[in-house]
Amino acid sequence: MSKEMYSFSVEEYMAKDRFDKIKKLAKTNETPFLVINLKIVKEKYEELKANMPFAKIYYAIKANPANEIIKLLFELGSNFDVASIYELDQVLGLGVPVDRISFGNTIKKEKDIKYAFDKGIRLFVTDSSSDLEKISRQAKGSKVFFRLITEGSGADWPLSKKFGAHPDKIYQLILQSKNLDLEPYGLSFHVGSQQRDIGQWDESIAQCKYLFEAVKEQGIKLKMINMGGGFPGKYKNPAYDLPVYTKEITRFLNEDFPEGLPEIIIEPGRSIVADAGVIVSEIVLISKTSYLSPYKWVYLDIGKFSGLIETLDESIKYPIYIEKSGTVSEVILAGPTCDSQDILYEHFKYKFPVKIKDGDKVYIFTTGAYTQAYSSICFNGFPPLKMIIIE
Repeated sequence: MSKEMYSFSVEEYMAKDRFDKIKKLAKTNETPFLVINLKIVKEKYEELKANMPFAKIYYAIKANPANEIIKLLFELGSNFDVASIYELDQVLGLGVPVDRISFGNTIKKEKDIKYAFDKGIRLFVTDSSSDLEKISRQAKGSKVFFRLITEGSGADWPLSKKFGAHPDKIYQLILQSKNLDLEPYGLSFHVGSQQRDIGQWDESIAQCKYLFEAVKEQGIKLKMINMGGGFPGKYKNPAYDLPVYTKEITRFLNEDFPEGLPEIIIEPGRSIVADAGVIVSEIVLISKTSYLSPYKWVYLDIGKFSGLIETLDESIKYPIYIEKSGTVSEVILAGPTCDSQDILYEHFKYKFPVKIKDGDKVYIFTTGAYTQAYSSICFNGFPPLKMIIIE
């Protein structure tokens, strides 16, 4: 593995004395629960800011909407990307000025556009004529930016198909907006969450350059590129260090915009909060489906519906640790619910100590993003994933 690649290291985590607090919490709290370390959130934000000082950071609240995280990032200077009027109300209620908020969902009701506009939102994303017309009717004079579709290849959690439009469609939308009392302000793209192929940014930035030039010929000057998210967390599969991403992306930008960069926005979520989270779970049951089966089934008290939805198709592979040593064997991991889809890892095999037993604690790392926010309210009666904030 290249020295420029990185993945989670239990040893490194323990060396920073971050595991002791979590083990203490495991003794006094009912599992499963998520622990968020705000010090790590701060470290990740400051690392990103230091490596892309020219970019405005809009934290993607959907990754983890904890009030404590929003307050911390607000104090550090972050802006915020909201996906609904409910997230909007949350951040406004925490004292975030409206000029530090962007409505970043291309799918929105007309009445919600009006609500956001009445609250003071003046920056909206779009990727369709219908949505653009809604914005025109309810948010006149607002700045709009247009989302390009991307393939998302190389990403553990692609965001293709549902969001964005092809460049020719975006071109027409930009021209349309000129006649709708809106300001065509910029372009956006998202290369896919947990993106390992840095070249995906190169391709998307080049498309932005093409459209900047194309609409300029029609008298429209775009001023901004929103590059979305995509920066990685430390999961089981290695990714490049953040400075490798930022150095290459900065080079791509400077090559395509040699006369000076437009306003650059990034919308990190996962890369800021993922590494700050550890889920403490417990083994509920260990069994075999037959005497000849080569694998044990290990059932945890957390599954797809209680926070680990990103194990869908085994897309995100979390680092998992049990405080036992000795001989190991491959296992199948599943959740506790009465749903046959609640299997975490069947094809990708984790190796657990053969001495494991019911009741053993299981620590699932890099779970600060898209876990508690995804957990169901009461499927099978199980409550939402509890979150504990530490510093």
